[in-house]
Amino acid sequence: MAGGLVALLDDIAAMAKLAAASVDDIGAAAARASAKSAGVVVDDTAVTPQYVQGFDASRELAVIWRIAIGSLRNKMLIILPLALLLSEFLPWLLTPILMIGGTYLCFEGVEKIWEKFGPGHHDEVVEPVAAGGPEHEKTMVSGAIRTDLILSGEIMVIALNEVADEAFFARAAILVVVAFLITILVYGVVALIVKMDDIGLHLAERSSKISQKVGRALVLAMPIVLRVLSAVGIVAMMWVGGHILLVGVDDLGWHWPYEHVHHWEEDAGGGAVGWIVNTSCSAAIGAVVGTIAVTIMHLVPRRAKSAKH
Repeated sequence: MAGGLVALLDDIAAMAKLAAASVDDIGAAAARASAKSAGVVVDDTAVTPQYVQGFDASRELAVIWRIAIGSLRNKMLIILPLALLLSEFLPWLLTPILMIGGTYLCFEGVEKIWEKFGPGHHDEVVEPVAAGGPEHEKTMVSGAIRTDLILSGEIMVIALNEVADEAFFARAAILVVVAFLITILVYGVVALIVKMDDIGLHLAERSSKISQKVGRALVLAMPIVLRVLSAVGIVAMMWVGGHILLVGVDDLGWHWPYEHVHHWEEDAGGGAVGWIVNTSCSAAIGAVVGTIAVTIMHLVPRRAKSAKH
């Protein structure tokens, strides 16, 4: 009886060690997969703050929270199940789906430039939405979650490719960990950026002269930082979208575009300069594709409407 109990305890201990090793393996694989997605995480962090501008300070964190929950929902309920199923049964479909999302990102980036600098393109008078009001918040949150769907899709597929050799359930567990880690990281940083001016005000009210100087510097700097991030976010949409398309056509067998970019990257010496070359080429591709998409979306409906009249 005692011997059987000891054997049972040994089996439980062995199972516990195996489970702990599996958890360690999943954690290590999730960290590795998250690191591979770092470039897109930076882009996601740059894109998001523009959706929080124009709100009262009391609503900023609530808006970021809503976007973060939408982002996690994108990853857990849409991207993760779809990516796992496709990788298991139709792996060849992952690239075309990503490329469709990349094209949408290119369109979004150029569309925002069109809205800022293009000619008046709204033929119908639309009732203005009160900045910072409930409808404006709903619109901005929805737009942020749509954009996040594409960026999160690339993050999750990059992570999936990194652990493609793992068993199905291990892959699923790793992607769940990646989904939570990336969401916390991105929206934690976004919340910090958006509330930095409030932190500055708090520091400026302290008795320490150094704190006051730092606080005033933060308050003065944050509007500039947010404007720069807004511009970077627009460019990021084009360079991420362009990069998805560049890698996608290479995966589908049309190798020369990516080979040329890769050669230019190597000629630049790799490293930071090589990254700038690769990113610039991706952004140029994204700008061209986005311009074509915006032209089709804006000019074709106009011609159709003109033909009716």
